[in-house]
Amino acid sequence: MFQYISFRSAIAFILALFIATSIGKRIIKTLQMKQVGEIIRDLDLEGQLSKKGTPTMGGIIILLAILIPSLLLNKLNNTYIQLLLVSAVWLAGIGFADDYIKVFKKDKEGLKGKFKIFGQVIIGLVVGVVMYLGPDVVIRENVETFRNEQVESVRFKKDEVKSTKTTIPFIKNNNMDYAGLFNGLGEHKQTAGWIFFIAVAIFIVCAVSNGANLTDGQDGLASGSSAIIGVVLVILAYVSSNVKYASYLNIMYIPGSEELVVFMSAFIGATIGFLWFNSFPAQVFMGDTGSLMLGGIIAVCSIIIRKELLIPIFCCLFFLESLSVISQRFYFKYTKKRTGVGKRIFKMAPLHHHFQKPGNAGIDALIQKPLQAIPESKIVVRFWIIGMILAVLAIATLKMR
Repeated sequence: MFQYISFRSAIAFILALFIATSIGKRIIKTLQMKQVGEIIRDLDLEGQLSKKGTPTMGGIIILLAILIPSLLLNKLNNTYIQLLLVSAVWLAGIGFADDYIKVFKKDKEGLKGKFKIFGQVIIGLVVGVVMYLGPDVVIRENVETFRNEQVESVRFKKDEVKSTKTTIPFIKNNNMDYAGLFNGLGEHKQTAGWIFFIAVAIFIVCAVSNGANLTDGQDGLASGSSAIIGVVLVILAYVSSNVKYASYLNIMYIPGSEELVVFMSAFIGATIGFLWFNSFPAQVFMGDTGSLMLGGIIAVCSIIIRKELLIPIFCCLFFLESLSVISQRFYFKYTKKRTGVGKRIFKMAPLHHHFQKPGNAGIDALIQKPLQAIPESKIVVRFWIIGMILAVLAIATLKMR
């Protein structure tokens, strides 16, 4: 039975869920005894100060709940699994360092931003280089047979090759080659394509990891959203690793990516199990230990299955959270330089906090709606619903072209 991906994935999900819920209480009690409480800044948000002292570093629960099932059920000689395990531990370590400085050193700023980015760049570089040099990192490209201008059948090339090709959504022939961007370089275009691919990998790891970190600002928001994204990646990994489904959907076949289904099933179980304690009102926060890791896993998995260009769809919430912070800072600096008084686009950033502020809060912001503050639990559930819609859209892109 362990030869079947479906069986191992189901066991990984159940085991991760069990581990997260069973060890969660013990870890929370340990964190409370160590006085590992969240440092809360007074942002004048409803119920915010009640969160003060809530244990943080709960990402340890998620990490253990992912690692144990993966180590037991995955084929550890698989290059993709090795990449995901290293990425998870590395980014959790960076987040742990940040949380440790905040909690034990009483430094609200935590780990300096440049060190966080440097750590994310390192793991992004590792992922890109392994994808470039790893002998097992190959694809079999789909080839269409036409009849009367209609696709009659889809077959795969016999040879498994290293390729800079990826999937681009909403396009009929949706394989895009990064090397094709450098046709002017002649025989050097493939090398340039790989260099560009590595740069893309670094950017995506940094962007998604930080996006998940910014999203982690309300009880259950980041963990619930990550679980929904995990379902998308399980489906995409499964169809990419199955010749029949890949042929039916007319997408590239990626040998070895079936192991990602097991890993990401554990990911879903771990995030849902963590929600048992993290849902409103939260008994524990994941901290940067969890958020940086979750975003990193999502990014690396997307890169491996060549679906990184779908990230703006199924990770749109992370993208909007990041965009709200970037645009808010840029607009504030711009208006302050031009008029002497800094103005805002949103009542507060990241975006989820904007909805917690009433429109008559006395904040000079371009967007004042909603005029009434929305309760935190309702904001989280509505963001989950939006995440589900985006998840369905991401899956639908396999046929919408």
